Amino acid sequence: MVLEKPGEPLRVTDVPVPEPGAEEVRIRVHACAVCRTDLHVVDGELKDPKLPLIIGHQIVGTVEKTGERADRFAVGDRVGVPWLGWTDGTCRYCLEGRENLCDAARFTGYQIDGGYAEYAVADQRFCFPIPEGYPDLQAAPLLCGGLIGYRSLRMTGDAERLGLYGFGSSAHMIAQAAVHQGRRVFAFTRTGDEEAQEFARTLGAGWAGGSDESPPEELDAAIIFAPVGALVPVALRAVAKGGVVVCAGIHMSDIPSFPYEILWGERVLRSVANLTRKDGEEFLALAPKVPIRTTVQTFPLEEANEALDALRGGRIGGSAVLTVA
Repeated sequence: MVLEKPGEPLRVTDVPVPEPGAEEVRIRVHACAVCRTDLHVVDGELKDPKLPLIIGHQIVGTVEKTGERADRFAVGDRVGVPWLGWTDGTCRYCLEGRENLCDAARFTGYQIDGGYAEYAVADQRFCFPIPEGYPDLQAAPLLCGGLIGYRSLRMTGDAERLGLYGFGSSAHMIAQAAVHQGRRVFAFTRTGDEEAQEFARTLGAGWAGGSDESPPEELDAAIIFAPVGALVPVALRAVAKGGVVVCAGIHMSDIPSFPYEILWGERVLRSVANLTRKDGEEFLALAPKVPIRTTVQTFPLEEANEALDALRGGRIGGSAVLTVA
């Protein structure tokens, strides 16, 4: 499914089977989860993608061929491919363990062809073994919604009362991890979305309501998964002094001005950018221990545009996943 011009639907296209480079592996794609970042690329909100482009960065499949210097995985191994696809390894960010901030980084489904296809190639260093016990469909959402959510959760420190704004793919996984860690989860959904609120409760949320509602008590931290800048002052008002508000998305609408008093009191507002391989290793080790269960709605590869429309319209409970025959 090829993006030829942002703002236009993806097009079913036959392309040559890709050949892996010296340190790459070729993967026979089994499933690829649909991410809000895919929407930002397709809708032109993330600028200058490689064109034409195969999007998709939550890939699960089996290694079919390895490059001449690729020895990390064997043919037949099941692997996952995330958003972070390559870094230079030499800049100050990489050397400090902050490869997610590498200025030269390249991203799967953005500058590198991704997983809305039968085959994909990936740098072996940026692939992860898939934990046993996770079928392909349930594993795919872990690779971005799970990883970015986990990095965001880490940024909340030891916050006990945790608010999650936007209860979609990331939040439905991270709520489970947070409850496992002994935190209390407060879920905020679209106004009036009682189905999503009940879904949050089934995953351990102690309170669920609309994003226009105030929680019954102050929060220690909040993570904003919805790409809505207007939620920033809402979340700041909900957190106690010393609390943190984490913006988890790669793109967000403009944040409106707000009075300094809702930031004062040593509240912290921060963003989370991309992920590191360490995040992936830690989260994929944690997921089976919780265990995190992903709720998925499947679409065949050829219906990728329909899946994106459903995500855009808020009609996905949990995660959307493309299946590749």
